[in-house]
Amino acid sequence: MRLAQYIALTGLCSRRGATRLIRDGQISIDGRLANHIDSVTLIDTPQGQAAQQHICYQGKPLPAVEHKQYWMLNKLVGTDCRLLPHDPSSLWHLLPKQPRLYPVGRLDKDSRGLLLLTNDGELTQRLMHPDFHHRKRYRVRLNKAFDELFLTQMAAGVSYKNLTTLPCQVRRLDDSQFEIVLTQGLNRQIRRMSQALGYRVVDLERVAIESLSLGDLPPGQLRQLTDHELTALQASIA
Repeated sequence: MRLAQYIALTGLCSRRGATRLIRDGQISIDGRLANHIDSVTLIDTPQGQAAQQHICYQGKPLPAVEHKQYWMLNKLVGTDCRLLPHDPSSLWHLLPKQPRLYPVGRLDKDSRGLLLLTNDGELTQRLMHPDFHHRKRYRVRLNKAFDELFLTQMAAGVSYKNLTTLPCQVRRLDDSQFEIVLTQGLNRQIRRMSQALGYRVVDLERVAIESLSLGDLPPGQLRQLTDHELTALQASIA
């Protein structure tokens, strides 16, 4: 197994992130700096499968491969998706200590809704990579009523900051609320699209990622995905 793949399996980061750690000299193998062509051999240990080689990140041994876990959180406004132990608003304080979970992407601190959490580096990489154009569905409320031209412009793509967003699906929910399905992951994209057209977002909720739906999960709560949800999600991104 390639070293980057093994690092991703331990839950430290995605395979792409592991490649960067190796490039930046953050990973050692058997006492020397690792390189991209290194491979590892898995052996069974009481803690789970582990590399036969001695692999460290910043001088600390990597843990054994954890069983893959898949959770969802209904994130509240005010929760910061960065894992910062010193920040009381950080997502870090909401997560179980075991298994170690990491958010798949982020929601702005002033946004709420579905956040997928996992230690599966491969799934994370597939969902995050821009080439795959995975669908994320949001419900958005603006500071004032909008007309049909606004919906047409949002769906066609909006220009701001020297870029134009990809076409997307948009439908009206009421006078000031709409639903939008994005296949991009630009920073604060919906807020900036709306602002470019003369509106301000006052509430933004992510309700679905591909086949995975927030459903009736209470705000601020998290739970494991069901087998059916996981199977459907994996099929939708295959």
